[in-house]
Amino acid sequence: MTLKIHIDDSGVAPYEQVRARISELARAGVLPVGYRLPTVRGLAESLGLAANTVAKAYRVLEGDGVIETRGRNGTFVAATGSAVEKELASEGRAFAERAHRLGASQEEALAAVREALRAVYGQ
Repeated sequence: MTLKIHIDDSGVAPYEQVRARISELARAGVLPVGYRLPTVRGLAESLGLAANTVAKAYRVLEGDGVIETRGRNGTFVAATGSAVEKELASEGRAFAERAHRLGASQEEALAAVREALRAVYGQ
């Protein structure tokens, strides 16, 4: 997946355009929880912006809880919403990563989740 951001001369500050687009994509699920964002310098270069502009957008996004920085590991889309949603997103991500490591296809992983839900919910 490629992060697509277009900076225009609409009068909206470039950092705000970056912030708004990343926030929109994350909240819509286009950027899934755990998606690793480009480095500040990398995104700045690809958009033709100063690194400080992208850094400001990332700081605001982190303050809003949209992204989280994990030190040298990078910056990632954070789980948003209620505690239940955050926990489900975290557990879902862990399951998806494990299924991938096991070599399961997306269809196989989804089938396993559906079966587990039927067993628990009785449907």
